[in-house]
Amino acid sequence: MHTPHLTQDNIARLREIFPGCVSETYGMDGSVQFAVDFDQLRQELSEAIVEGPQERYRLDWPGKRAALVSANTPITKTLRPCREESMDFDTTKNLFIEGDNLDALKVLQETYLGKVKMIYIDPPYNTGKDFIYKDNFAETKEAFLARSNQKDEEGRRLVNNPETSGRFHSDWLSMMTPRLKLARQLLTDDGVIFISIDDHEHANLRKLCDEVFGDLNFIGEIIRKTKSTTNDEKHGFNMQHESVFIYAKACGHVFLKGDMKDLSRYRNPDNDPAGAWVSDNPSARTGYTFEIRNPHTGKTDLPPENSHWRFSGGRFREYVSEGRIVFRKEHKPGERGFIFKRYARELRSEYLQVDSLFGVCNDYMNQAATKGINQMFPDFKPFDYSKPVSFIGDLVRFGTSASRSDIIMDFFAGSATTAHAVMAQNAADGGNRRFIMVQLPEPTPEGSSARRSGYATIADIAKERMRRAARQITEERLAKTNVQNRDAQPASQPASQPASQPASQPASQPAQ
Repeated sequence: MHTPHLTQDNIARLREIFPGCVSETYGMDGSVQFAVDFDQLRQELSEAIVEGPQERYRLDWPGKRAALVSANTPITKTLRPCREESMDFDTTKNLFIEGDNLDALKVLQETYLGKVKMIYIDPPYNTGKDFIYKDNFAETKEAFLARSNQKDEEGRRLVNNPETSGRFHSDWLSMMTPRLKLARQLLTDDGVIFISIDDHEHANLRKLCDEVFGDLNFIGEIIRKTKSTTNDEKHGFNMQHESVFIYAKACGHVFLKGDMKDLSRYRNPDNDPAGAWVSDNPSARTGYTFEIRNPHTGKTDLPPENSHWRFSGGRFREYVSEGRIVFRKEHKPGERGFIFKRYARELRSEYLQVDSLFGVCNDYMNQAATKGINQMFPDFKPFDYSKPVSFIGDLVRFGTSASRSDIIMDFFAGSATTAHAVMAQNAADGGNRRFIMVQLPEPTPEGSSARRSGYATIADIAKERMRRAARQITEERLAKTNVQNRDAQPASQPASQPASQPASQPASQPAQ
């Protein structure tokens, strides 16, 4: 009989906009309640660093406030088109951006705000050997402009995070925070983000995402088996997996789509107006217990031992009148005297749930990714730790809508595995999904096979991979079409002529 708790209602609305600004506190009665972290909120609404932290439950590190400022700081940049490197520049809907992904995420806010259905990223794992973005926010205006141009005081945009500093998590958290905050704003209301991570920053990423997206928007964690054995014999422990965190912008709008359910069991032999059905189990752990008598045979049924009927007596009579419960005219010994129907139309989704374990099939392991990219680049070995196309393709299938026309983004594009996976999935299911890739022109190592093959940066490798993947997918599609056309010809007639575009020519539009 209490009036609405207006404060808590206001906090709930504020939490939708600024999930990281709502924390837990103790109420006057000792219960845990949600409360506004005003220090954090002031920082979100300020263009300068706000001092005055208070004790509360939250993730904190040196440089956090500066990272929040970085997310909100405007830049004076735009995208410069590179027509000479593009394929069908005026008609393609795909986008590859070469540059700092923080700048790119800010530039994209105007055009793609709330339009990206799915984001997948494979950020640096902070192992002490990865290169990570340098985020030093205690700097002058001139230093900031230099950093925005991907340069430090010595002309280098990237810094190595060696073993001596790789265990300090602050740099990594400061690098990830503004990028995740900007990424969240690009997501549609039913958008979802998948983030690959290993054990080095697993705990910190989970806490950071809880703050950026809200802990209620955590959907789950996928465990992907990466290898059978490892060369690291430290402590006698064989680390065989990596994780993928799944967060939604608004969890209530998201439903992942696994494989299509097998609906062949659903039939309608009695022409039930409610449609196809299967015989379902009418018992449950909790419910009601009473006798059900078959009027045709006189058989009496009770729920199985330690079980109950899942419906009351009144509901049972309604089910009989509706035709959901049908009494058998005859039945075998031990067979229940009635059928309880479950209708196909009552299924929440036509898709199976997405399993959390990705380890049954070797297609998801690192060796599959290495084999695939080595076949695409037989002249050199591009990467050791790229993700399998089949793995990213499944994430694309799980995280996009049934329309198959969504925008997918990866702002740590690397070798552009995500772009390859989007094109392959479109070819497999006839979709028209589009992608936005962002990759810093990180130099390939001196003396590496990539450098010797003419690829000065990782971005160069990514661009070439997209071209080769588009060519390969088009050739495979044309070959399949020609085989189908040939098989469809009558035996007395010659096969039809090949398609107008020879299989040896490059694809005209990677998006299709």
